Parts: sequence; structure tokens; C-alpha cells
Amino acid sequence: MLAPAARSARTFTDCKESMEDQNIDPMNYPKRLVADQMFGPMLRFFRLEAASSILLLFATFLALVWANSAASETYAHFWHTEVALFWGPYRMSHSLVHWVNDGLMAVFFFIVGLEIKRETLVGELSSPKIAMLPVIAALGGMVVPGLIYWAFNHGGAGMNGWAIPMATDIAFAIGAIAVFGTKLPVGLRIFLAAFAIADDLGAVLIIAIFYSKHIAVNYLLISAGFACGMAVLNLLRIRFIPLYVFLGFGLWLAVLGSGIHPTIAGVIGALFIPVRAKYDAEQFAEKVNTVMDNYQCNVRNSCYWYSILLNRDHLNCVHAVHQACTDVETPLQRLEHALHPYVAFLILPVFACGNAGLSLQGLDLTEALLHPVTVGIALGLLVGKPVGIAVFAWLAVRLNLASLPEGVNWSHMIGAGMLGGIGFTMSLFVSGLSFTDQALSDYSKMGILAGSILAALAGMAFLALQCKRQQAGEGAT
Repeated sequence: MLAPAARSARTFTDCKESMEDQNIDPMNYPKRLVADQMFGPMLRFFRLEAASSILLLFATFLALVWANSAASETYAHFWHTEVALFWGPYRMSHSLVHWVNDGLMAVFFFIVGLEIKRETLVGELSSPKIAMLPVIAALGGMVVPGLIYWAFNHGGAGMNGWAIPMATDIAFAIGAIAVFGTKLPVGLRIFLAAFAIADDLGAVLIIAIFYSKHIAVNYLLISAGFACGMAVLNLLRIRFIPLYVFLGFGLWLAVLGSGIHPTIAGVIGALFIPVRAKYDAEQFAEKVNTVMDNYQCNVRNSCYWYSILLNRDHLNCVHAVHQACTDVETPLQRLEHALHPYVAFLILPVFACGNAGLSLQGLDLTEALLHPVTVGIALGLLVGKPVGIAVFAWLAVRLNLASLPEGVNWSHMIGAGMLGGIGFTMSLFVSGLSFTDQALSDYSKMGILAGSILAALAGMAFLALQCKRQQAGEGAT
């Protein structure tokens, strides 16, 4: 009998001869797979910057249709189905939407925390001079909408929702500006991203301070213990991610029992994820070059798609390059890269579907549209956001605390401020923390949807007009 390696060699030789008889180039054979043709368009869609926004829109539309269809009862029944976790005598039972809001959204806030840490250390928020403009603009984008909401709801039953119009949905805002491609200056996109991250940081602080329940000190001490464990791992430069995941899960459970909203555990955990690589980019290039020098490849004889299965040296080189890539990539980058698709294309659409289901059945539309909660949120997002962002940014520049990004003018800033009024995901999240009364919850959802949609349309139309004027001016010159 032939040895396994000999049988494999003969099998591949026969396969190669068969493909050559059919005029199929073995070098390109993997590209001819049917799967590439089937899933290629899908993969291209998920690479689009606006893809997550499209899925969020679809999930919202699905929730609204489902909540107002003949099967509307199944919407509430499905999302309020009790789901329980057991561990010996311990039992934790919550509704499905509760698990989404307190569990899955903790992963979303973990990504937000990673982004905040990255931007604070090496990004747009790392330099005080550069960071001042988005930070001050974010402050204005929170203060003015909050004041507008307060003006309509002061002393009323809906006053607890004052923070709802303060939030900006970074996915929708970035997706909206991505539609313009290169027609808008790169500095505007960078400003909007940095502003949204600063806005998220403000939202996290508001949730932690104002929307936490009665604090259980014993669980809070346990939370501190898990956080200290993650800090020690970081100080020891331990990069083994499963350890951080284990301690992070324990941190989430402890925060869940402490009375602080459990999504805050995601942000706290993100702060202790290592941000340093094992070695720098120059060392990485040297190591990969050394490995590739040993990767001898005769194009006609040994570089077919199956050569990796026959040549052990090739496999060892591939493993060495893979390890080098792992060592040069920081744990923060690795987690952010690994989790971002799940957050953008799964967690946020599921959250939107579970929370955006505004039922209009039996709802007095006139009363709902004119209710102080609805008006306060809608005007806060549509008017308060752009006014607050533009005015505070102007003051920062006027007082020489900051400067406009290169190529960005005040018309661009006003348009970006309008897009900042897309509250949606974060506003829905804060709304769920603000109201237990179903009527007030419905009014808040109506205000969020109306304000976010109008802000998106107004911002895109305004920026499109600015692009048209700019093109007309360039054509005239």
C-alpha cells in the first residue's frame, strides 16, 4: 500500500492532470468556486460604510411593521419572553429584550470604550488642541437639546427623559456622511467621528451617574476586584485575551447586581485592554522578510493552490507570518476588529428591532405629536443639536481654544451638526432607562424617530447643497 503522503501526492497529481485536460488553470481554481460567486455580492455589501445603517433602517422598519400588523401581539410576546440562566442553585431570569439591552448592548459599549481609549491615546482626542473642537462641540450638542427638552417638560411627568435628545448615533451619522464620498473634506468626517465618540463618552457618564439604581456596595466591591484583576494583567503585559474575557464577564455580572447599569461594565472593561503590541511595525517587517526569504516558490511547479498541503516548509512559513501578525497587532485592535462586525451587523439591528416597535394602534396621533415629550425630543434633536454644536464650536474657535479642520468651513459644520441630531440607537437606549410608563415610552419613540429622520434628511440635503455650490464655484473658476 502507498504511504498517506504518497497517496496524497498521486491524488493531487491526478487532480492537476484532470484540470489541465479541461483547460482549467490550477493557479486560478479557487477563484472559480461557486461560493465566491454566491457570496461575493454579500461580502461587498458588508464592506460598505453605510451597510450597518441600512441594516438598522431595515430592522427599524421591521419593528414598526410588526408592531402595527395583525400579528402585533406577537411582537410584545416575543420580546418579553422570559429567558433564564441556571448555575446550580443560582437563577437569573429576564425578558429577551432585557437581555438584549443589558447583555448584548454591553458588548456595544465595550466597543465604544475601545474607541474612546484609542482616540484618547493616539487618535483625534489625544492632543488637547485637536480634541477641543469635537469635545466642546459635543458639550454644546448635549447642553442645548437638554435645555430644549427641559423647557417643554419642566415639572411634568416626562422630565426623567431629559437626556434622550442628547445622544448621537455614530453609525447613522457616519453612514450618512459616507454617502457623499470624496465630495466632502476628509477633515469633516474626522471631526464627526471624534465628535460622536466624545458624545458617547458624555452619554456613558450620564447613564452611570443619573440612570443607575440603588447601589449595592458588596457587588460594587466585587466589581472593583474584577477591574483590578484586569488592571494587573495589563500591567504585567499579559496579552492572552481569554483571561480578559473571563474577568470582563465577571465584571459585567457584578455590575449587573450592583445597581449601576451593566452596560457601563463594557466601558470599564475596555479601559484595561492592552494597547501595546509585542513589537513595533519595523520589527514586524524584519521578521516577515526573514520568514519570506525561506519561502521558496517555483511558480510553475510548487505554487498551485494545493501546494500548502504538500510542502511542510510553506506551512511553517505561513504559521510564522500569522504569529508575527498576532504579535504586532495590539489586543485592543484585535478585539475591536473581531467584534465590530457583530456589533454593527447583529447586535445593533437586534436592539433596534426589539426597541423601535412603536405601536400606533389606539394611539391618538394628535395628542402624541403635540405631547411635551415628543416635541421636546424631536426639537432637541432637529434644532438643539445643530445649534449647540455650531455655536459651541464657533465659540471655541473664536476664543482660540481650537481651529477648524483643514478644508472645513462653517457651512460644513452646520451640516455635520444636523447629522449629529440623528439620535436613534443611543436615544432609544436612554429612553428605555427613562420611562416605565408605556405611554411616555411611546411618545419618546415617536419623538426619536421623527427628530432623527428629519435631522438626517435636513443634514444630507444641506450638505448636498453645499457640495453643489462648491462644484459650481470650481466650474466658474
